[in-house]
Amino acid sequence: MRIVVLLCGALVGALVLSGCKTNMQEAEAAWFIEDHTTVIKPLWTQWNLAYWEGTTTGRPEAFEEFEKLQLDIRRIYSDPNDFARIQALRDSGQVRGARLARQLDKLYYSYLQNQIAPDLLEQIVALDAKVQETYNSYRGTIGDEKVTMSDIYTIMTTEKDVARREAAWRASKQVGNVIIGDFLRLVRLRNEAARRLGFDNFHTMTVVTGEQDMAEIDRILTELDRLTAQPFARLKQELDEILAANYGIAPERLMPWQYHDPFFQRTPLVYELDLDEYYKGRDIEELTRRFYNAVGLQIDDILARSDLYNREGKYPHAYGFDADREGDVRVLANLQDTERWAETLLHKVGHALYSKYHDRSEPWLLREPAHSFTTEAAAMIFGRLSRNAAWMQQMLDLSPEETAKIRTVSERYLRFQQILFVRWVLVMWNFEKALYADPDQDLNALWWDLVEKYQLLRRPPGPADAGWASKLHFTTAPCYYHNYMLGELLASQWHHYLVHEVFGLESDAGVSYVGDERVGAYFRDRVFGPGALYPWNEMIARSTGEPLTPKYFVEQFIE
Repeated sequence: MRIVVLLCGALVGALVLSGCKTNMQEAEAAWFIEDHTTVIKPLWTQWNLAYWEGTTTGRPEAFEEFEKLQLDIRRIYSDPNDFARIQALRDSGQVRGARLARQLDKLYYSYLQNQIAPDLLEQIVALDAKVQETYNSYRGTIGDEKVTMSDIYTIMTTEKDVARREAAWRASKQVGNVIIGDFLRLVRLRNEAARRLGFDNFHTMTVVTGEQDMAEIDRILTELDRLTAQPFARLKQELDEILAANYGIAPERLMPWQYHDPFFQRTPLVYELDLDEYYKGRDIEELTRRFYNAVGLQIDDILARSDLYNREGKYPHAYGFDADREGDVRVLANLQDTERWAETLLHKVGHALYSKYHDRSEPWLLREPAHSFTTEAAAMIFGRLSRNAAWMQQMLDLSPEETAKIRTVSERYLRFQQILFVRWVLVMWNFEKALYADPDQDLNALWWDLVEKYQLLRRPPGPADAGWASKLHFTTAPCYYHNYMLGELLASQWHHYLVHEVFGLESDAGVSYVGDERVGAYFRDRVFGPGALYPWNEMIARSTGEPLTPKYFVEQFIE
């Protein structure tokens, strides 16, 4: 990349606009960033759109274009001369303008993780694209019948026949065994690249270059393990008794396919009321539109660009999507009229809104969330509403009598869901750490060791296979899962602040956010607007008055 040297007068003008004092290091930083943005911005948009095309259509040509553009982008970030220049500017201590310094930090970590030999980089990108294409287009089978993930969710939540439930569960895992060879080769290549950069492995590198600390995450998760172990055991025992009675077997004979979710990361809706019944026949898209628009977060434009319904060849799950950091924000989903999909669309639109409302007067490099887990928190605080009795009453037009019936049950579901999620994150965090520490160990057995330890599920009889690799995050978002847990902590912290500081209430009893435009104003101004202008903990302190803390999550769901 070229660094342009300009006349002093023009340079001073540019720096004044950036709010910086004029010095040579700041001048060089300003022009490096401007030149870099000019090059990377169109490529980044084309790359995103190729991914959208591939995941919405399954077309191989789109994935080929996605792979080519990913390699083009990573080649830019692998330039050793540019990285040396960024490192020198960052270490000089002379780039004091907040926006320039923050952009340098973002560039430093992006370049650091890409300082990879060209041949190794090409292998990683090609294999990554191959694994993702296979995963996205694969459909499991029950007998001779191809099934989508939506089909599998339906079977696992409604089917009474245990043999068909088992067949659906196994179908959900088939893609893991299809991709496992390529996936483990990719793990080894990622590790090789990370070790050349001085990291233990790719997992450590990903956490560190994400501006996080391994020891701190371990500390938080260890504490959550201690706090949730006994409550989870009690809740699961109660659940097992209900499930076992439904199947006419002893609780100790329950198998993983009898828990309604392929990975037991969601609470089965088996208490006195099935929340799915309240969403049956509802237009989930319109429900989501009405809620967000009424709190001052307009989503008509997002939904108009989105792809929300299932079809052959399409990516089987869901995601929020920012194409260009200029307002082209979308959601991919495969909607059904269930509580799961109500939660999912509320969640994914939360991601999209974080991107939509970035302040576009800020530099392009800072028009992204403060951290990946902060956009998870924004998605989670809204996704939780699908099990909130007050929200359901207002959005689904339920009578006071119906609401009274579901209030206790929905609170039990929500509490169990959060405690269950802690246990699930412990599986993912510890497994992925071990996977990248030693990909040659018996990973299939390790997976079930951790599932038994943290989720108290029985492993199926017979040799363990690589069904664990069917979890989409191993392929699409490696070494990421801890961010969901941090997002849950932050969602509770924001909720506490809204209830007590914005709404001025003593408790959150009956709080639904419905129709309250203060909710939208708070997120637009305090969270979404600044984007990545502040490091994540500074943004959290600015929006809640204190750094990230698990105490509000513990108060809300565990104590």
